[in-house]
Amino acid sequence: MASQFADFKKRIEKKKFTIAVVGLGYVGLPLAIEFARKGIEVRGIDVDAHRINRLKKKESYITDISDKELREVLALGNLHCGSDFSVLKTSDVTIICVPTPLKRKYHPNISYIRQAVKAISRNLKKGGLVILESTTYPGTTEDVILPLLREHGRKHNQDFYLAFSPERIDPGNKHYPVNKIPKVVGGLTKEATDLTVLVYKNIIDTVVPVSSTRVAEFVKLLENTFRLINIGMVDEIAQMAHKMGVDIWEVIRAASTKPFGFMTFYPGPGVGGHCIPKDPLYLYWKARHHGFKSRFIKLASDVINFMPGYVVSRMEEMLKKEGKKIEKCHILVMGVTYKKDVLDLRKSPSLDVLEILEKRKIAVSYYDPLVPYLKMNHLINLQAVKLDKKTLEKFDCVCILADHTGVDYKLILKHAHLIFDTRNVYKGITNKKIEKL
Repeated sequence: MASQFADFKKRIEKKKFTIAVVGLGYVGLPLAIEFARKGIEVRGIDVDAHRINRLKKKESYITDISDKELREVLALGNLHCGSDFSVLKTSDVTIICVPTPLKRKYHPNISYIRQAVKAISRNLKKGGLVILESTTYPGTTEDVILPLLREHGRKHNQDFYLAFSPERIDPGNKHYPVNKIPKVVGGLTKEATDLTVLVYKNIIDTVVPVSSTRVAEFVKLLENTFRLINIGMVDEIAQMAHKMGVDIWEVIRAASTKPFGFMTFYPGPGVGGHCIPKDPLYLYWKARHHGFKSRFIKLASDVINFMPGYVVSRMEEMLKKEGKKIEKCHILVMGVTYKKDVLDLRKSPSLDVLEILEKRKIAVSYYDPLVPYLKMNHLINLQAVKLDKKTLEKFDCVCILADHTGVDYKLILKHAHLIFDTRNVYKGITNKKIEKL
């Protein structure tokens, strides 16, 4: 076994190994591309036929990868994508990047992990390394994945190696692409950790080994819980500041000049994306199984979940000052993705705002340069309006929820009757038609 391990290490160091990435979403695809760019043979696997068809047409479906970048990497001949798990039989390393949503408000759904691992187990190459990147609760790698891979009499550290390395992708962040983000790694054994460190060192300069998979799993949840709690706090402070007649954006701007002891967070209409709204609740759920109830996590989550309703109530206040009832008004929502310049609707607070307005039978339209049409459920079935003078003048209030680059905010300011700015687009501008969160 020692010679097998030593041989595996040498092949990884010399880039003479094959790697499979299961799940080609906003985490898996950039990862696969980065390994392929370094000359490593990569097999990308996804059960979504639409994604595979787009890749075969050399078309990217995520914001962080351009069509040009995808075509350049495919031209190298190192990246091959499909839906057939049998390619794992000749893959030395398998990285799992599948979704981990919530089943109910506080209940993790790791069914995608289970399905992926069962398929991997049926096709696992002897002596191969399996790495989970999908965010999950502490203990998943050891308590759920390990038993599935041990089927058919396999032994860890002999027939396979297993590790966890949390994804840290920040969609739309051009300053920190996948190869610039330090990688935390925790294996079930020292051997598994050592192999995983070597794998990632092929594409990432800083790799941080920790003592176990549970520590690595906890790291990701700590990172996102920290963000959830601070966002929840600043959202609450923003509501407080409004009651006191204080500009929260000016307060934050001044506080951020302190060079120590303060970290800047901004209020908003809620939190979206795959990570922040969900990951801390995995930790909350797991902690309760150990007899511990996290008051901070639940409170922050509750405050953030309240924000879309708060946005609607603030617009209602604005219109009331103008002698208008919101039920008789037409609202324009600006931006429906969860984040600036990122084509991702998952958990977007804009959708919650739209749904609240639709449920109250308030006339609402939207504009988003990234989303030409929007069909989410029986309530939301809309097509984006054009952004021009004639259109803007039709609406009683424009609500800015996602501050995409390239939108003509001067045009909006000139022709909108009222503007509720939740993203501080009009920083430093004082105008009676603008209110800020």
